[in-house]
Amino acid sequence: MCDLSRLAVILAFVTIVPVSVSMAAEKKKVSPAAPEKFSHVSEKKAEKAVHRLVIQVDQNDPALMNLALNNATNVLEYYRAKGEDVDLDIVTYGPGLNMLRTDTSPVQDRIKHLKDLAFPSNIQFSACNNTKEGMEKKEGHPVPVMSEAVLVPSGVVRLMELQEKGWSYIRP
Repeated sequence: MCDLSRLAVILAFVTIVPVSVSMAAEKKKVSPAAPEKFSHVSEKKAEKAVHRLVIQVDQNDPALMNLALNNATNVLEYYRAKGEDVDLDIVTYGPGLNMLRTDTSPVQDRIKHLKDLAFPSNIQFSACNNTKEGMEKKEGHPVPVMSEAVLVPSGVVRLMELQEKGWSYIRP
């Protein structure tokens, strides 16, 4: 008899709780799965995804540099066609810094063109200052970096920090 009573209580509980949750959600016009703390966010803003991509260039290889720029161009054009913006950062360090040097870059014209093409999206070309200083010491003269480049203290740290903030990462 006791087991039958427990079964009746469990059955009633299992039946009533989902109905109560459903009714409460209907009153608030929020789905049961949607957290209340996000109910104030506008639907447009919630639908608009944030697209952020970091691309690593660590080799002095014109084919690799062009591939990185092709990847960036394709991403920009893809999201532009969807009416969405994207943030891109091409991070260069080690031998890849040659991509952003005015005296060695085989892709300077493409970088300037891509910088102009990106608007309204954003693109940054990050140059590792550790690498720049090492090259200057080895070569015995200042290393000229393109005006489109932004010096960052460390290319590797830049990659880490962006990934920790949720940026997608590719290495062509």
